[in-house]
Amino acid sequence: MNTSLVTHKSNFVNVLKKRKPVLEKITPTFGSSIHVHKHGAYIGQSKPYWHFHPEIELVYINKGKGKRHIGNHLSYYNNSQLLLLGSNLPHYGFVDRLTLNGSETVVQFRPDFLGENFFSIPEMTSINQLLERSKMGVLFGKRTKEELGFKIEQLASKSGIEKILLLLDILNALSNSDDYKILNADGFVFETEPQDNAKINMIYKHVNENFQRHISLEEIAEKVSMSIPAFCRYFKKVTGKTFTKLVNEYRIVHATKLLSESQLSITDICFECGFNNFSHFNKLFKKFTGKSASKYRKELKLVVTYE
Repeated sequence: MNTSLVTHKSNFVNVLKKRKPVLEKITPTFGSSIHVHKHGAYIGQSKPYWHFHPEIELVYINKGKGKRHIGNHLSYYNNSQLLLLGSNLPHYGFVDRLTLNGSETVVQFRPDFLGENFFSIPEMTSINQLLERSKMGVLFGKRTKEELGFKIEQLASKSGIEKILLLLDILNALSNSDDYKILNADGFVFETEPQDNAKINMIYKHVNENFQRHISLEEIAEKVSMSIPAFCRYFKKVTGKTFTKLVNEYRIVHATKLLSESQLSITDICFECGFNNFSHFNKLFKKFTGKSASKYRKELKLVVTYE
């Protein structure tokens, strides 16, 4: 066998071995079954990666901005967000998440932390339905954020039965809220095997770093040591979409970020995001967001003003 090929394969295996865990291990503090972590501005200590965990995750960011990549959903947020992510729902760590004066509170708990059948009793029906919805990712709106944000932040200072009662109070309020949207509403259930995780992480990382230029199927297939047909079959099976669609989504999400944060013209944004055809950009942007880029920018300014 060709020596350079052997070396290449060996190097590739070593890279995979060095990849961070496919499964995030979450360990609550001693004496607690709920993990709560509140921290200030994100300054880039941790590199984002594609991961999942059996714990349900409630995330409240009171002021920040960045990308959401949850299951099959990809979008950009500005200002704040309140999310509920179900057990084993894969998500990619947020990028440039927090502003200097913002903070993030993450609450993680196993579905059975109060017993295997606790949420199945009649009194817990609405919360049980909420946890079922969370398997597709739930994004709550402004009204719910304002109502519950402070309570979620309080969880960090609670302990014992007080923490459990407050969490149940929050979950009950979320279950009765109609101020939300499902992020993976197309019905595609995103499932990933543990051995897939390093491969998917490598693909997303490469796209995230290179979407502003052309990425050929040959290039990305070679990146994960697969033939082009095998890669296309694998990627569609795991994500429910084509690789071209993923790259275009990354570009559109980046466009929404630039529309929000920069004064660049829409034409300049089109080319900055990796598109080389303005009409194609307009068509994809409207298909992805439901509105034109100019309308999106106008509406975004109103949202930022009034949120």
